[in-house]
Amino acid sequence: MSSQDAKVIGRGTWLDRVASELLGRERALGRSTSLLRVESGLGASGIPHIGSVGDAIRSYGVKLALENLGYKSELIAYSDDLDGLRKVPSGFPDSLKEYIAHPVTRIPDPFGCHKSYGEHMGSLLRAALDDLDIPYTFMSGAEVYKSGLLNPQIKKILDNAALVGKMIKELTGQEKYETVLPYTPICQNCGRLYTTVVSSYDPVALTVHYKCDSAEVGHSVVKGCGHEGDRKVTEGEGKLIWKSEFAARWAALDIRFEAYGKDIAESVKINDWISEHVLSHPPPYHARYEMFEDKSGRKVSKSVGNVITIQDWLTYASPESVRLLMFKRIVGARSISVDDVPVYMDEFDELEDHYFSKKKDPNAMKEARLRGLYEYTMLLCVPEKAGVHVPYRLLAELASTAPANAVEDFVTKRLVAYSVVKGPTPELLTRIGWAAAWAKRGLVQGPPADVPSEMLPALLAFATSIKGAKSADDVQEAAFAAIRGSNMAPGEFFPVVYGILVGAPKGPRLGPYVMDAGPSIVAEKLEKAVSGTAD
Repeated sequence: MSSQDAKVIGRGTWLDRVASELLGRERALGRSTSLLRVESGLGASGIPHIGSVGDAIRSYGVKLALENLGYKSELIAYSDDLDGLRKVPSGFPDSLKEYIAHPVTRIPDPFGCHKSYGEHMGSLLRAALDDLDIPYTFMSGAEVYKSGLLNPQIKKILDNAALVGKMIKELTGQEKYETVLPYTPICQNCGRLYTTVVSSYDPVALTVHYKCDSAEVGHSVVKGCGHEGDRKVTEGEGKLIWKSEFAARWAALDIRFEAYGKDIAESVKINDWISEHVLSHPPPYHARYEMFEDKSGRKVSKSVGNVITIQDWLTYASPESVRLLMFKRIVGARSISVDDVPVYMDEFDELEDHYFSKKKDPNAMKEARLRGLYEYTMLLCVPEKAGVHVPYRLLAELASTAPANAVEDFVTKRLVAYSVVKGPTPELLTRIGWAAAWAKRGLVQGPPADVPSEMLPALLAFATSIKGAKSADDVQEAAFAAIRGSNMAPGEFFPVVYGILVGAPKGPRLGPYVMDAGPSIVAEKLEKAVSGTAD
């Protein structure tokens, strides 16, 4: 079947495909589809970053796709805040070292604004989702354990601990849980979590016997206090290990979908088995995604200290740009940096322009995907018309040369002179503010432009001609002279020039812009682009 003949599912995106496959599986299982819960779990030992929060954003996209198909759905944002602190995240006070292996909700908030470190991190997760206009039901792991919600699952897993340990070894090669129970209590004496080693379980009293020994936590050995005692597993004073806790959550909350990063694929595999064979709950439908990397190829991680938070990104860009980043695709690794803000801001503008234009892609599947991607990026609340669109790097460049006390007025007047806008609007002023903040980082110059080799002579001729330009008309004449000399069409020439100068295929009236930016400065940019391509 050709792509032209294929049936468009929902709105044509990967979110719709996942929702459709999930529904097909639920029907085959014969389960109720009256409420389809999707979940996003997040560790609370460090600042939620764009990669980890992306898990929740994608899950919310699946929720939207399920609702688009006529089903009720709910996003559970689960903060694993009974987890222990494994290492002090980069940029945090060294005083936290004394709390390594302590549950994060029992560590004082080093910033002094919440009851605990874990609550502080949970608040950042909620703030990020709130800033992106994503509704959710928040759950604290510490509160879930304390409430007893997971008690039936804890009991079943511990009753079948020998089988669980055998399967962990079979599926992952890890032998530890053949002799150690998959539950770790909080030491009654020192308050540490991972240092406690459980030696036995009483299924009648529902207690575990443990000794606070030592453990490798975050690539270092943490010594326990030596205390030996019993803990009741139904009191919220301990937790299941990750290789079984996901399954307990899925069963207790009746989760039908959860995305996961490839870094926890092994844990997901064993949790799927436990959910199915120990807890008698078919595991949720999964979508696996690649992790975000920084520009050096390292995984974005709170422990490494190369994180970009949602709040960081939203200092320079719109919520729509973040949602587009997450919804455009789920497969393939991607590097991410605040340097990329202009790319996603301009890409959103292009997507919105296409949506509101009369142009349609000849490929029906692609056209549906483009429209659906825009609609999901807008959370299915599409405006009546397109917003204000100005190339982001142009705004940043103008803002970088504006008087400090008149940035908005300066940039707006220049844009009016270039016939890009008719005047100031609240949306335009917001965008100027984002671009001005981004420009302060000193990164106005865009990435090297992709210049076709056949255009090099025309660009070089144009750069040479405008060095002595005295007016906007001189610049326009130089451009058309270069076009005539190369037998090119204006539609081929100008998008490349704008790509070099403002990072977008279109921009302001070229003559006034060049005169404002400085003919010699513009010529130098063009020559660098030509030189870089020639190299």
